Amino acid sequence: MGKRSDFERVERDYYPTPAAVVVPLLAHLSPDTWFVEPCAGDGRLVRHLVDVSHRCVDAFDIEPQHESVSQGDALIDSFDPDSGLTCITNPPWRRDFLHPFITHWRAQMPTWLLCDADWAHTVQAKPFLPYCHKIVAVGRVKWIEESKHTGKDNCAWYLFGANDAPTIFYGRT
Repeated sequence: MGKRSDFERVERDYYPTPAAVVVPLLAHLSPDTWFVEPCAGDGRLVRHLVDVSHRCVDAFDIEPQHESVSQGDALIDSFDPDSGLTCITNPPWRRDFLHPFITHWRAQMPTWLLCDADWAHTVQAKPFLPYCHKIVAVGRVKWIEESKHTGKDNCAWYLFGANDAPTIFYGRT
């Protein structure tokens, strides 16, 4: 599942988003944020955000895991850049998906994505970091509900935009 374990990865990195992961993000969202979730899986992240009064305009996934999630391709589907929407998602962390995803979505709307915190410290992140406006530390996440353990990788929310800007880091509170 992670770089320091020998557990087999779940296909398409499908790990439902726990509610605790959303808490650090909330202080950075405007009240009543209208958002799109393009890697919605079973819609869990959508439900966590809607439960605290944010509004989901569209939730889709290449392979939906719930009837509330429609079928769509996060690397193809597009929205009007003047829509006023925000993308909020927990995408697959595979770099062959993540990097094209950042390029595609940051041009359309402010894009919050949950990813491993180490990503920002890699050479491969360099072309994307000028467009990273915020990094919000989450820490380790308990991805598998029935497990006694958290994952071995720290996580963070990253906010990407269309224009370059200095990155502000927010540590854990």
